[in-house]
Amino acid sequence: MDFNVKRLAADAGTFLSRAVQFTEEKFGQAEKTELDAHLENLLVRAENTKQWTERIMKQTEVLLQPNPNVRLEEFVYEKLEKKVPTRMNNHELLGQSMIESGNEFGPGTAYGNALIKCGETEKQIGGAERELIQSSAISFLAPFRNFLEGDFKTILKERKLLQVKRLDLDAAKTRLKKARMTDARAAAEQELRMTQSEFDRQAEITRLLLEGVSSTHAHHLRCLNDFVEAQTTYYAQCYQYMVDLQKQLGSFPSSFSNNNQSSVSGGASISVPTIPVSASLPSVSAGHGSSTASGGFNELRSSNGSRKARVLYDYDAASSSELSLLADEVITVSSVPGMDTDWLMGERGNQKGKVPITYLELLN
Repeated sequence: MDFNVKRLAADAGTFLSRAVQFTEEKFGQAEKTELDAHLENLLVRAENTKQWTERIMKQTEVLLQPNPNVRLEEFVYEKLEKKVPTRMNNHELLGQSMIESGNEFGPGTAYGNALIKCGETEKQIGGAERELIQSSAISFLAPFRNFLEGDFKTILKERKLLQVKRLDLDAAKTRLKKARMTDARAAAEQELRMTQSEFDRQAEITRLLLEGVSSTHAHHLRCLNDFVEAQTTYYAQCYQYMVDLQKQLGSFPSSFSNNNQSSVSGGASISVPTIPVSASLPSVSAGHGSSTASGGFNELRSSNGSRKARVLYDYDAASSSELSLLADEVITVSSVPGMDTDWLMGERGNQKGKVPITYLELLN
């Protein structure tokens, strides 16, 4: 019991001594042992690393998940160590809406078919986005978070302990200055040697930990490369998906733009840059039998004969020179000298007019 009381009294005395030393330093009434310049620089670098790591992490999380409510929900699930419920992202939601509306309008119609194709591509982009988020969380965000919650907390703990050892050292220096009696000076000198030794040992421990921040920078550099590679893959996939979709939509008749052709004919054309994309990336199928169909139309033009053709999609004539079509009907088509290669002359009974070849399937 007496031992515990003495221990508590000693701890209280040590705490009071540190508090007095700290207060006197703040008011300029006591000298303060300064850390060497190298250690100070290491402390500043570690603090900057911590602050910028937090900032980069936060902005990366905003980039990957712009919705703050969803980020908060994911944070709560993570703290509760529960699995985050799977939900569709914005691209997948848009794709689902397009597919459902396309089915409503009819897959056999041009608009419905185009909506379905766009919806499928949007869902593919949504899947690529999900892969980017998962990859970035593992290879980029996790190492940053591990530094903040692991290494830096250890540095912070040892740095606080170094501050305590410095206060003990300076308090011992103050007591030595105030000692007048020989016995008191001898005790103060012994205390000073002990506190100096403890301070030096703690400074060395702190220095070694702070120098380890260089390894942290090297590790984060590798993580940054992984993050850039994940983004490169994601954007390359998205570009390839959209190029493939554009090709598919290009197989639909150009009559969608013919109505506005007069208003845009004098404007500058828009071109898509050619970007090399890895052949291993998944791509959207551009359809089957397109080369065979092109060959059949070329043969028809060269023979100047006529063929039966099945209409693939509904088509509304844009002018009196064109023939309106209904999906699945069979008409007779022929080539007319001088006609645009994207069009043929179609006949249905007494009706006759130009028809777009992309709406047709030649029959044997």
